[in-house]
Amino acid sequence: QADYLARFRADSIVRDCEAIRREVTGGAPWTVLGQSFGGFCAVTYLSFAPEGLSAALITGGLPSLDATADDVYHAAYPRIERKVAAHYARYPQDVERARRIAEHLLQHEVVLPNGYRFTVEAFQSLGIMLGRSDGSHRLHFLLEDAFVRTPQGPALADAFQEEVQGLLSYAGHPLYALLHEAIYGQDPGPTDWAAERVRARFPQFDAAKTLTGEGPLLFTGESVHPWMFDNDPALRPLRETADDLAGERGWAPLYDPDRLAVNEVPVAAAIYHDDMYVDTAHSLQTARAVRGLRTWVTDEFEHDGVRAGGPRVLDRLLALARDEE
Repeated sequence: QADYLARFRADSIVRDCEAIRREVTGGAPWTVLGQSFGGFCAVTYLSFAPEGLSAALITGGLPSLDATADDVYHAAYPRIERKVAAHYARYPQDVERARRIAEHLLQHEVVLPNGYRFTVEAFQSLGIMLGRSDGSHRLHFLLEDAFVRTPQGPALADAFQEEVQGLLSYAGHPLYALLHEAIYGQDPGPTDWAAERVRARFPQFDAAKTLTGEGPLLFTGESVHPWMFDNDPALRPLRETADDLAGERGWAPLYDPDRLAVNEVPVAAAIYHDDMYVDTAHSLQTARAVRGLRTWVTDEFEHDGVRAGGPRVLDRLLALARDEE
């Protein structure tokens, strides 16, 4: 399974696209739109098969050309901390609510209706919502009515548990969990559960330590951890495969800086300022490395800008790619 899944990265996706393109267009190049990981794939496309492209539009998805998985997460945790701080500034009442839920989870074993082990680390991972346009508001309303009173004392409400299990479960998208770190593998060494290892360098994310003081609980963001394969019943059968992928060595490079430096394909990219999922500094560095790439850097949208403001975002990128502004 791990050997097979290792062929689902951006380089393989580009090869698949090229096979499909010849059937769909009769060999004519086409324009691609890459959102998030799709943008990573678009940069791989520009690196290895630019003859297949008439233009590339990228939204929230300019990757670092040389960062390791460790580099990606080392840059991510400070961004996540800023997003959490912004959420608490917007909803200061959530500081106490989040601490109360975390304390409950540290003191009680909670299993959600679908069999998911709801640990404090799982609760913190709900911070992935904070990178979306409505995420802060959704998190706030989720925390608002987390508890109900029972004869045995406060308990997590059924409605809260039902919503949480939908947010945490990978039943509908297990490939995301399995391949999330593999998309960053570009060097001889393994990714080796990078998000989990790098998190240990940021002790402020340790819930147990936080709750010994009075500080706010920090949520985490877009990262996959080995405990998810223990907690989530949809992922438990895949734990061995996930470990094998984490130990995979000899990942092939996904980008060709030399070829990107002489790129001739029109490229336009929306870079969302302080994007929680993709590091802005990494994106800007890559933008400078791709010849002719035009950028639109904006703080008007979060990572899902192409969904929240699709027509405006796409019109702007098309105009940039056509050199109309």
